[in-house]
Amino acid sequence: MHTAAGVEACLPIRSDMDLVWVRQHVRQAAARLGFGLVDQTKLITAASELARNTLVHGGGGQMEATRVGGAGAQGLRLAFTDEGPGIADLDLALSDGYTSGGGLGMGLSGARRLVHDFDIDTRPGSGTTVRVTCWVGRPPRPREEA
Repeated sequence: MHTAAGVEACLPIRSDMDLVWVRQHVRQAAARLGFGLVDQTKLITAASELARNTLVHGGGGQMEATRVGGAGAQGLRLAFTDEGPGIADLDLALSDGYTSGGGLGMGLSGARRLVHDFDIDTRPGSGTTVRVTCWVGRPPRPREEA
């Protein structure tokens, strides 16, 4: 694990207990930044789904939490990284209603709807990194039309 300027925490995701630590850290970090209860819950829910994906589909990895922003805008960026098989069909994995089972049933598309910014980098055989950011006090992103 490494740390860099601005990185608040780098947590391993290797077991179900690590999923508990990830949720707890995200809850505490969001509260410290001033997120309201509803926004905390959305971020924790997205983090929980992404951490479980990292463990189950990626074979484990890590979550890096970084405080972002400056004057007038504060947020929390979470990056979930694994060295697993990658996602063969990203369009399918991001489609509404798609789930491979075992998680909260919301999949990547559900996690994406719960955060303000969502980015995924994956290639078959090269692992996956999902980065999400939520901003304090920003209204939720509009639902994307199909």
